[in-house]
Parts: sequence; structure tokens; C-alpha cells
Amino acid sequence: MDYMFQPGFLGTKAPFFMDFVTLVVALLPLLIGMAIAFAKKGYYTLHGTLQGIIFIVSLIVVGYFEYGVRLGGGYEAFVQNTHVSHNYLFSVLMIHIAIAVITLGIWSSTLVRAYKEHRRGGVLPGIGREAHKRAGIRTFIAISLTSLTGIWVYLLLFVF
Repeated sequence: MDYMFQPGFLGTKAPFFMDFVTLVVALLPLLIGMAIAFAKKGYYTLHGTLQGIIFIVSLIVVGYFEYGVRLGGGYEAFVQNTHVSHNYLFSVLMIHIAIAVITLGIWSSTLVRAYKEHRRGGVLPGIGREAHKRAGIRTFIAISLTSLTGIWVYLLLFVF
């Protein structure tokens, strides 16, 4: 696992694993947007499949990130070389974590409800369409906020 701590590919002070995770996090709203576009075009099965795959891959990436942070010495090891106020950085990190945890709940519940409806034989442009659409919008906003705050933390740690 030494490759994780080799210099990253984004040209910052970040190790490889941080660059990789940040790239995935930055692309996440775009990937979700693509999956939503499939639903808008009527490709509901593809939409559901992509949402599930993106969710699972996201969980794996978060696990990879957590493993790298722990292996790399934790929060304290990564804040040593930043020129940003530690209080400010810690506040931004806490905001990011809070948004990410809330996002996980929103996204999970949206997927579980859709899956249950599908298992009952319902097709989501059916009775629950408007509720699912509202849940999808909330999920997209939450994922976008998670992405933005994750990028913000990365910039504070490795650029500024």
C-alpha cells in the first residue's frame, strides 16, 4: 500500500490516495446528474442500476479514504503542513463531515424506498413519482454540497 502515499497526480502536496478520492468526489455530482438524465429520458432501470453502482462505489471510495487517513497518521498528520488556521480548517472539516453523514442518510433512504417500491412491482414513474423526484433533488443537492465541501477541505489541506 505504499503507492497510496506517493505524490499525487493533481500537482499539490497531497498523496496519491487523496488526489484519487478528491477526483471521485469532484465527479460525483456529474455522475449522479448523468443517472438522473437517464430517468428523465425514461430509462428507469438504467437509472436505478447506475444509482446503485455509484452509491456502492462511493462507499468503497470512502472506505479507501478512511483507510488512507488512518494509515497516514490521522487528521493531525495531514494538517501539519497547511498554512491555514487550524480552527478554521477544523470547522470546515466538521461542516463537511456533518453534510456527508446527512447525505449518506438521504441517499440511502432514497435508494431503499425506490428499491422497495420496485420490489412491490411498482414502477417509479407511478404513484410515488413526485415523492421520489423530490427525494432525488434533495439527494443531488446533498451530494453536491458534500462534493464542494470535500474539495474545500482538500484545498485547505494541500493548496493553501
